[in-house]
Amino acid sequence: MENWNLRPARDLGLAPLDRLRSLGREQGLVGLALNAGWRKAVRAYLTAFHRFRVTGRKNLPAEPPFILVANHASHLDALALAAALRGLPARRAHAMAAGELFFGGPTRSVLAAYAINALPVWRGRSRRTDLDTMRARLAEDALVYILFPEGTRSRTGEMAPFQPGIGMLVAGTDIPVVPCWLEGGRAAWPAEARAPRPGRSLHLTIGPPLHFPDARNDRTGWQSIASATEAAVYRLAPVGMQPQPAAPSSD
Repeated sequence: MENWNLRPARDLGLAPLDRLRSLGREQGLVGLALNAGWRKAVRAYLTAFHRFRVTGRKNLPAEPPFILVANHASHLDALALAAALRGLPARRAHAMAAGELFFGGPTRSVLAAYAINALPVWRGRSRRTDLDTMRARLAEDALVYILFPEGTRSRTGEMAPFQPGIGMLVAGTDIPVVPCWLEGGRAAWPAEARAPRPGRSLHLTIGPPLHFPDARNDRTGWQSIASATEAAVYRLAPVGMQPQPAAPSSD
């Protein structure tokens, strides 16, 4: 049973389109119903057309708040991570999506907000107050964030260094960060393709959660969290995908 607290909605008073694009957007009954139907359809699609399977589901926290992080090579990535969730975490999950791509017009904004339940991150336009809002909502509203700290989809399949934004959300808290590795995303829907490619399988591996209660809430702490999270994600990758140690110097 979910706990209900009477308070004004965070998006109260916003114009309809501004509400869809707000980091304070709340779902409401219509949003919950639409998102539930979308989740069922996505799970059915991933199972039927991509033989989607999950390893390590036991590592998921039973209740929010927590953050799922993974490598990013496909538009299917966020859908696959969301499909691994069940119960309250599934209903509280928000994928962090590129604002200019998913919220660029009214139609896309409606789909992103009501179906995917995404929250916008505007590249080059996000402010520190936006991350402060996300950090506050994560804890106070007991949410689940689906986040790809690389910042963009890989065009080669190799994972890029993680950006420090993940650290700004959890530094000095005990909110779990759950590392994941999604295998097959780029083959199933590469960045250069207009549509997914049925028949390409997807395998999600979920690792043990990380906690950063003693991390400093400053740039040094944020970067250390990003580096630790990146290393944890890499540990879940197939052996051939893991970074190789530098060769010893001959000097």
